[in-house]
Amino acid sequence: MPLTRRTDLAVRPITGPEELGLFSRLPYVLNGELADDLAAGRRRPEWMWVALRGDRLLARAAWWGRAGDGVPLYLDVLDIEDDAGDPERLEVAEHLVRTATAAVLPGAARPEYTRFLPPDWRDHGATRQAVEDRMAVLERTGARLLVERLRLEWRPGTAIPALAGRLAFRPVRDDEEIVALMTAVLENTLDAHSLDALATAGPREAAAAHFEDELARYASPRAWWLVATLPDGAPVGFVIPARNAYHPIIAYIGVLPAHRGHGYIDDLLAEGTRVLAAQDAPRIRASTDLGNAPMARAFARAGYVTFERMISMIWS
Repeated sequence: MPLTRRTDLAVRPITGPEELGLFSRLPYVLNGELADDLAAGRRRPEWMWVALRGDRLLARAAWWGRAGDGVPLYLDVLDIEDDAGDPERLEVAEHLVRTATAAVLPGAARPEYTRFLPPDWRDHGATRQAVEDRMAVLERTGARLLVERLRLEWRPGTAIPALAGRLAFRPVRDDEEIVALMTAVLENTLDAHSLDALATAGPREAAAAHFEDELARYASPRAWWLVATLPDGAPVGFVIPARNAYHPIIAYIGVLPAHRGHGYIDDLLAEGTRVLAAQDAPRIRASTDLGNAPMARAFARAGYVTFERMISMIWS
């Protein structure tokens, strides 16, 4: 019998915070943040869906957005009961995703799917199968893998590399300057999200959209944003230390094309880390694409460790 006609399967949003216990029956690293996200408006009950057979939670899905936004930014929770003996488990999850998406995003573009994973997720059969099951469900709805990313962390007590003395640092002057610098560093970028944006927009348009949608929204001080210059004042690159809703982060870092290959990324990253460490940050988070080996090596030299990975999927 088609899932859409089964009378014993209920697919619905949760009624409110009182059903967080039900929603959290399936394990995931974000479970501990759900209550705070609901209270802060980053999640809404109508964005958090469950598939139930009686009292049994078969699958769940949830979106995340910024407080006050009318539509979510990410689908960041998709979990399936790990019962390999249930021949319908993936069909149930697919039905859940399709039903919930139609209600949450009627006529709107589907936001990116993200999933946090252990660094060695491919080395453990059960973990790998769970990840591949979720990806298979989303692929059935038209999604494709965009990128796998390293999630990195600097921890207090880790030495910050000393600067080589080659560069001076000053605050970013204004929005126009940072957008111009962001536009310049998109040349020959290795970042998958940037490349995806450049597939449908010019460099200036892509940089401005990233600035408006992401960087301009951080409430942390703009005085933390730094431009690195040569002794004659010529910009070499920039770094944007910031704080999002959860952690201090290196939000953006880049070296201008004409100055790549000289190790300036190490100076930029060290200075950005120093800015946040001076705020007594309990940790500093960052991320880079798995395929961006030069940036991954720079983070390793700066004392950052990989604590998770993340996969991103998008709908074309």
